[in-house]
Amino acid sequence: MLLAGEASGDAHGAEVATQLFQLEPGIRLSGMGSSEMRQAGVELFFDSSSIAVMGIVEILKHWGAIKQAMELVKQQLETTRPDLLVLIDYPEFNLKMARHAKSLGIKVLFYISPQIWAWRPKRIHKIGRSIDHMAVLFKFEEQYYQKANIPVTFVGHPLVDKVKTSAQLATKKQRLGVPEGHRLVGLFPGSRNSEIARHLELVLETAAQMQQHNPKLSFVLPVAAALDYAAIQQTCSRYNINIILSRDELYDVIASCDAIVSCSGTVTLEIALLEIPLCIIYRTSWLSYQIMSRLITIEYIGLANIITGQQIVKELIQDDATPHNISQEMFRLLDDAPYRQQVQQDLKKVKQSLGKGEGARHMAELVRTLVPATKIAPLKGPEKL
Repeated sequence: MLLAGEASGDAHGAEVATQLFQLEPGIRLSGMGSSEMRQAGVELFFDSSSIAVMGIVEILKHWGAIKQAMELVKQQLETTRPDLLVLIDYPEFNLKMARHAKSLGIKVLFYISPQIWAWRPKRIHKIGRSIDHMAVLFKFEEQYYQKANIPVTFVGHPLVDKVKTSAQLATKKQRLGVPEGHRLVGLFPGSRNSEIARHLELVLETAAQMQQHNPKLSFVLPVAAALDYAAIQQTCSRYNINIILSRDELYDVIASCDAIVSCSGTVTLEIALLEIPLCIIYRTSWLSYQIMSRLITIEYIGLANIITGQQIVKELIQDDATPHNISQEMFRLLDDAPYRQQVQQDLKKVKQSLGKGEGARHMAELVRTLVPATKIAPLKGPEKL
C-alpha cells in the first residue's frame, strides 16, 4: 500500500509504482494518491487531491476531509493487511498511519524524510518507533537516522533524471513568443491554489515595477494543470505587462528564463538543477507564520540553500517579500554579471548532492528487499491486475 497526500507525493508515488511494476509485474499496489498514481496502475481507494493543503491554518480548514481519509486508510489496513506500507512524505498524516500499521504488525517504509533537520528534531525517536526503514532523498539526511540507530537508505533524488530540456534556448523562446531582444523573467507563484492566492498578485506587481524600469523585459508564468487558467489570466490582464501564460513543458519554460522569482518548494530545486539564477519568496497566513517561525531551527527554507548549507539563493520571506525587494534582487541577477555567475556556479553544487540518478529505481529495489520474494509472486486468476 502506498500513501501520498499531495501533488509532489503523488508524482513520486507514480514513479516508484512504475519501477515496481517493471521489477515485479505481479505485484499489487493499492493506496491513496491522485491522478498520476492512478495512471501508473495503483488501485486508489481515496483521491488525495481534496486534502492536498499546506500550513497549519489550511489543515484546520480541511480537517473534516483529512479525518475521513485517516479513517478510510485505517479500515483498508485492517481489511487488506498489505505486506508493506510505503508512506510518501505528508508526515503529520502518514506518521499516524505508520503507528496504526505497526499496531497491526504491518511493515512500514517511509519515503522522503520529514524535515527533522528543520524543526522538531527530537521527533526522530518517535519516527523510529513508528517505522521499519527510512528512505531519504538527500545525502546529508542519512547522518540523522544513523545517529539515532534507525535503518536508513539514501536512494537519491528522482529529479536528477527528470530535469531535462527538449530544445535549444532560442527555439524555446521563439515557441513561447518572446519578442526578439527581450530578456525573459520567470514568475513562479506556485502550483497550489493557496499559493496562487498568496503570491500571484505579488509577482505581478513585481513584474510591473520591473517592466517600468526596463520595457525590454518579458515575463512567463507557468500554470499547473490543477489551477484555474481563466482566473489567472483574468488577474494578469489587470496589469500592463508583457506576460505569457504557459502550460508548456515546465523544464523548457525554466530553461528559457534569464532569471526566475519562485515561491519556495520543489520547483526551486528543479530551477537549481537547470542552473537558472533565482530568487525565492514565500508568504503564508499570519498565524501559520507566527507558529512556524518559532518551530523552525534552520536558517534557510530554500532547498538549494539547505542542501549546500549556505545562502546561494536570496530568500525573501513574509514581510520581506515585497515588489521592491524582489525586483531589486531580480535586476541584480539579470544585470550584475559577477553576481549572476557566482549564483550559477553555486547552483552546480546542488546537483552534486542529489545522487547519480535513478532514485525511483533505487526506491523500488529497496521495497523488494523489505517484502519477501514469496509475497510478490505473480497473481493468478481473477485477482491479477
